[in-house]
Amino acid sequence: MRFRRWHRPEPYRDTSRKRAAFKRKQRLEREALPLFADMIAAGQNSVDEEMAHRAVWWDEAERDERNRRAAGWRKARARLFALPDDLRHAVRDLWRACPYPADAANLLDLLHQIAVGRVDPHRPPWIFDGKLNPRTTPDPSRFDEAFRQIGQRKVGGGPKTVPADEFLFCGNLGSGILFLRTRVRLNEPLESFYTSSSHRLRGSHVGRAGHWIDLEVRGDCSDGELELIRRLAQEADTRPVVVRRVESMTATKGEAAT
Repeated sequence: MRFRRWHRPEPYRDTSRKRAAFKRKQRLEREALPLFADMIAAGQNSVDEEMAHRAVWWDEAERDERNRRAAGWRKARARLFALPDDLRHAVRDLWRACPYPADAANLLDLLHQIAVGRVDPHRPPWIFDGKLNPRTTPDPSRFDEAFRQIGQRKVGGGPKTVPADEFLFCGNLGSGILFLRTRVRLNEPLESFYTSSSHRLRGSHVGRAGHWIDLEVRGDCSDGELELIRRLAQEADTRPVVVRRVESMTATKGEAAT
């Protein structure tokens, strides 16, 4: 078992700093109630009396602390040896390797977590087993089924125009995580944006000019997956959708976030 090594406590040390701190404490008590300063001073101990009192209290506190720790270890041992043999051996091995400090309270907490099912003694949460099961959607039927929105910001705009919404999505079709960014592109650059709920890719709409959705894909993506993304995005929106691969998703010139 892993136990905390016990050290013999040192006796209370009477130092000049402790005496100065005690005198300052008494002075602040008197200054807090100046009208009763004489009465407060009459009830205060001298420095020698306080140091003697602390020396006695120190020994008593150390003894009580040792008794408390010993009682905790006895309780932890009793719970440990009440377990079945195979589980007890597993818990002992777990306790030797766990990151908790060697204290009876931590051992009791570990035993409680095991008893209520929060910690599996054979697969503790602090040991990484190296097995990752990423969430993938290999054959989605809808865009929202394969990708979820993780960001949104305003881009573009000017003195006479309204900024457009830019959305960021992420998902995994099976080859690795993908990041998608959708932007509204205008055929008429002088046209302004306004938000509309009639389009399902959460994009902005325009009043009169033609417009289309620019969808950027970053991550490992095969040609087949790229075509799948284009098809799902096109089915989710009434506007033309153009899908292209990008190395990064940095803002282009003139598209600073607002």
